Amino acid sequence: MRLEDVTAMVVFARVVELGGFSAAAQALGLSKSAVSKQISKLEDRLGTRLLNRTTRQLSVTEAGAAFFERCQRVEAEALAAEEAVTHLAEAPRGLLKVNSALSFGVRHIAPALPDFLAMCPELEVDLSLNDRPVDLVEEGYDLAIRIGKLGDSSLVARRLAPMRRLLFAAPDYLARAGRPKHPNELRQHECLLYTYQTSGQTWSFRAAEGGTERDVKVRISGRLRINNGDAILKACIAGQGVALLPSFICSEAISEGVVERLLPDWDDGTPGGVHAVFPASRNLSPKVRVFVDFFLTRFGSEPYWDSQLGEQSVIA
Repeated sequence: MRLEDVTAMVVFARVVELGGFSAAAQALGLSKSAVSKQISKLEDRLGTRLLNRTTRQLSVTEAGAAFFERCQRVEAEALAAEEAVTHLAEAPRGLLKVNSALSFGVRHIAPALPDFLAMCPELEVDLSLNDRPVDLVEEGYDLAIRIGKLGDSSLVARRLAPMRRLLFAAPDYLARAGRPKHPNELRQHECLLYTYQTSGQTWSFRAAEGGTERDVKVRISGRLRINNGDAILKACIAGQGVALLPSFICSEAISEGVVERLLPDWDDGTPGGVHAVFPASRNLSPKVRVFVDFFLTRFGSEPYWDSQLGEQSVIA
């Protein structure tokens, strides 16, 4: 069925309900001649007369009466569809599909969802956790949480929090292998590799030495490659090597002293952030907007995972 056929059916239903072309035209915001043309085209397409017209009255034919019942259902469905869309556009309702990197989702998205859902009682959340890149449009997600430096994309991005990557190792590993004093010394160390790192086996650092900012890129190597940050942290705690991970994964382990931070005078040379990304739209849906605003407030400019890093955790 074509859209113009549905429109004509709604016009016909209004004409019958209101008892004339003039009243239907006024209700629909159309001219009387436009309403008359819609009915004539509909009768031509159906090959039967729906209305008997005289100068004084309008009556429905037998075929028109049978057709009217069906047109009423179409009109009701069209109104219900419009009301449903309007209802969803007014407040956060319905299903919100979210994708997040596994470690960040488990540590910082999932624990916050009870508070978020309590704030939005008409909203449902479907949270998918994995560390592979996803296509939001093709896979049907409303938004995704992406970590690090964003590439060029048609997606809209909102920065939820800063991201720092910290270098660290377990005390027993350092007792065996020694403590690096400069990023270049990492070439002689067993490094724990992240499978999805876009720079491959190159770690970047930045430092201010003698008032001059310097960038250092180090080609590292290691026998263990893992596709998840929390698994890398566990391997590091077990003394398997040196790790470079976001602070939202490792800050607790550093503050507890189970691993020791290395090269604190050197910052991550590939700064990025924690971003919410979603398809571009003229009208951002309330459910996406409220999710983004909630986590912007929860994380803030100095997220709680960074504020728990004390000076005692920084070991030269």
